[in-house]
Amino acid sequence: MQQESQQQPQFQSYQQNGPQFNHGTHELFDLHEVLAGQINVLDQFMLFRTFIQDQKLISILDRQYNFMLAHYNITCESFRTGQKPFQETATYLIPNMTQPVYGMHPAPPKKPNQSLADIKDAGISAHMLGLIKSHASLLAMATPEVTNPVVRRVLASQIQNFVEMAYEIFLYQNQHGYYQVPQLAAPFMEQMLGAYTPATGSPQMPGYNGGKSFH
Repeated sequence: MQQESQQQPQFQSYQQNGPQFNHGTHELFDLHEVLAGQINVLDQFMLFRTFIQDQKLISILDRQYNFMLAHYNITCESFRTGQKPFQETATYLIPNMTQPVYGMHPAPPKKPNQSLADIKDAGISAHMLGLIKSHASLLAMATPEVTNPVVRRVLASQIQNFVEMAYEIFLYQNQHGYYQVPQLAAPFMEQMLGAYTPATGSPQMPGYNGGKSFH
């Protein structure tokens, strides 16, 4: 018995001291991906600005760029220190929000640009929307596995903000006819809306089986 116990693997703890080390290995890689992704979005927004013609789209880009840059700095600081950042996270608000336009109207088919002269606001805004949506997904995937409580809350607070920024770009595209929103006919709409109903009463949950296998 003594010989068997000696052959058992010995597990050691590598707990580091200090809040700046309060990170798991998987979390470190995720945060590198998140921060690199934020830099990518910021850099591409800077490039997009040189091609935009509509002043309203420039205003959206500038507002979102400044908001993302501030939150990049907050994320970077909290990640490096493991502590509450000096600046509080903010909430992104869409100014003068309007209702989306529903329905379809004829539009020319799309195709790849043949030269830089073909770059238009429709394509730029589509690229902006794709970047914001992708980073929102990355934040949502990474946040639940972040062990540092400060960094986790900093990332979590940004998810809704990226959702709002994506919706703002969608509204811009929708108002200019770049992103049309078709609807089902009324009978099919009613059928879809009525496909689910709230649960009523108290569910009868099964009792605990003591960990017994059903096999």
